[in-house]
Amino acid sequence: MIADRRQFLRATATAFAALSASGCMRGGAIGGVAGAAGPAGYGALQADAAGLIDLPAGFSYRVISSLGDAMSDGGTVPDRADGMGCFDLGNGRLALVRNHELQPQHDSGGATGPAYDTAARSLIPLPGGTTTIVLDAQTLVVERQHRSLSGTIRNCAGGSTPWGSWLTCEEDLTRPGPRANKDHGWVFEVPAAATGPVDPVPLKAMGRFNHEAALVDPASGIAYLTEDRNDGLFYRFIPTHPGRLAEGGVLQALAIDGIADSSNRGGAKVTLGEWLGARWITLDNVEAPDDDLRLRGAAAGATIFSRGEGLHMGDGEVYFCCTNGGAAELGQIFRLRPRQHGRDALQLFFESTSTDQFNYGDNLTVAPNGHLVVCEDQYTDVVDNHLRGITPDGRAYPLGRLRTQTELAGACFSPDGRVLFVNLYSPAKTLAITGPWIV
Repeated sequence: MIADRRQFLRATATAFAALSASGCMRGGAIGGVAGAAGPAGYGALQADAAGLIDLPAGFSYRVISSLGDAMSDGGTVPDRADGMGCFDLGNGRLALVRNHELQPQHDSGGATGPAYDTAARSLIPLPGGTTTIVLDAQTLVVERQHRSLSGTIRNCAGGSTPWGSWLTCEEDLTRPGPRANKDHGWVFEVPAAATGPVDPVPLKAMGRFNHEAALVDPASGIAYLTEDRNDGLFYRFIPTHPGRLAEGGVLQALAIDGIADSSNRGGAKVTLGEWLGARWITLDNVEAPDDDLRLRGAAAGATIFSRGEGLHMGDGEVYFCCTNGGAAELGQIFRLRPRQHGRDALQLFFESTSTDQFNYGDNLTVAPNGHLVVCEDQYTDVVDNHLRGITPDGRAYPLGRLRTQTELAGACFSPDGRVLFVNLYSPAKTLAITGPWIV
């Protein structure tokens, strides 16, 4: 697939310019949206007779992919479905590129065999990576499913690019040894239109750390990245050539003067709703063989964000979750406004004070009506994960309640805003949820 990948990269500069000019990939806007759904959502959740997910009246779901389903390449759908992006392939077809957070000991789904043969002590492709689902945009009938990336570990979240690819991120820092023959902890790029596995080429200039999510601002070409660590940082990557991430660039970490730690634990430090001036600290030795990138960044003045996870852009603003941030340690959502001139601005947009608001927010996206949609990822004695909506003025409400003992992940909308796709982590399922998203 090397030739296909090179052809794809040659096309990105033109695609990037066209998409930026057309305003594609904007998403919904947070703030001042006419026709927002009700005072704080879509109403009470209705019990699902099938016992899978409760939704408000007027909403329904369809299971379009499940663990063990036969795929077009001879394999089966792997487990641990996590981050996901939706792409318009043209001709009435959509592609869902879906992460699988698999480690070397896990089943890959059969297409590439076991991840590691301990008896022979020989390495063959690692099971982490992505699968791609191609489906009819109107009927939601699946046309094919196939492996689109192998050879990676714990592909947790990621993000879509404006030129039609998925950035899949490793939440793993394995060094060469009995589990792998090279370093892990990278971002990889998967074209949505790929019809088979692409080469697992790490984008090393984007840094080696415990990656979670990524996105690319279509206006500037800058990529933003979260880190799932209690003492993690929030990063941006300025590519040398916008749209061609593999050609290198500069990695930086966000800093708020006077705020070393944004988690608000041990006394409030970041005030809800207040806009703060942000600056960026340039990092060196970003391949970080000693897993010390965040430590060096913090020592240079970068602000700590507690377990950065989901990341999405809506109408020029970047939203990201910190899973266990906040005084109650139930989660925060920050909003970043990139500016062409002057300092960027950062705001603590939401901080959960109760499990009724949300409990460990993870992946998030922006709905057509401008509300945030957040996937919960909490594992307590009683697992009770929800889809949570958050209104433009910061009110949280239940949008869905999962009835199985797992987490929700990978929420993303179809380009026309008609369908919300979301994953159930394990046993893996991908759902298509339709309803009155704009009312």
